[in-house]
Amino acid sequence: MNALILCVGHLKEKWVKEGTDDYLKRLSRLVRTQVQEVDDLPEPENSSREIEEQIIRREGEALLRQLKPGDEVIALCVEGDMVDSPGIAQILAGCAMNGRRPVFVIGGSLGLSDEVKRRAAKRISLGRITLPHRLARLVLAEQLYRAAKINAGERYHK
Repeated sequence: MNALILCVGHLKEKWVKEGTDDYLKRLSRLVRTQVQEVDDLPEPENSSREIEEQIIRREGEALLRQLKPGDEVIALCVEGDMVDSPGIAQILAGCAMNGRRPVFVIGGSLGLSDEVKRRAAKRISLGRITLPHRLARLVLAEQLYRAAKINAGERYHK
């Protein structure tokens, strides 16, 4: 199975990139996972809600252009359903069974557009805390690795 992590922004902090790359490398023997980044748009200082909405919409359009018709889109958003590691394993297993590519979408600092959320088959939350989108990518990579280990029947320390 192939999976995609589709996100707004590029990893700049060395420790976040190294951690994410480590989990993606571990994951690669179980699920081939690619990362596709779209540019995060600059947010002017003291921007209005209208300008923020334009940024969210434009970032959303860039994300939507990366999707294929048969993709199973899973949007990561704070208002999504709380999901645990076995729940993520079920998402991966369901995609594999249905022959669909799971695409986990992480928005920028302003969040995801309504259009991206509507395109999503599922909306999940990594918790009620607010995570910077770069840190959310690291946590997602770890959780995908954990979920793939669960599906493979392999032990993953707690």
